[in-house]
Amino acid sequence: MLGNDPWEYSLHIPNDVRAVTVCRRTLRLILTVHGLIGLVDVAELLATELVSNAVRHTEGPAALRVCWSGNGVLRIGAWDADPSPPEPPLAFADVDAEDGRGLALVRACADVWGWQPLARKGARGKVVWCELGASKRVASMVIRRSKG
Repeated sequence: MLGNDPWEYSLHIPNDVRAVTVCRRTLRLILTVHGLIGLVDVAELLATELVSNAVRHTEGPAALRVCWSGNGVLRIGAWDADPSPPEPPLAFADVDAEDGRGLALVRACADVWGWQPLARKGARGKVVWCELGASKRVASMVIRRSKG
């Protein structure tokens, strides 16, 4: 059952690639306990890309933020201390490339994505975010299950 009440979680992490796994597992738990299991796979992929970019391409701490609007929209964001904009997503033309496909995956899988610079109490940085509409994804899962 999808909850109507909005909620928000934030997980502050060190600049350590192991923290990406912690974020992914934490996100799975959050979505599961809130009855949003239908979003878990796509949300994990998106959060992994956003958080790994924050850890790999910046120095200093990062954070994962997960917000449920209460009206069917899940927002996933990754904060880092670098105010520089992210590199624009590349096309999937080079399938052998080891870098540069993360934001292209985000663009392809999310309903909408973006970034914004942040400045708060003298600290600077940015948040790269994406949104998933739960009702559309859950409905498509129900249709696929009924056909299978």
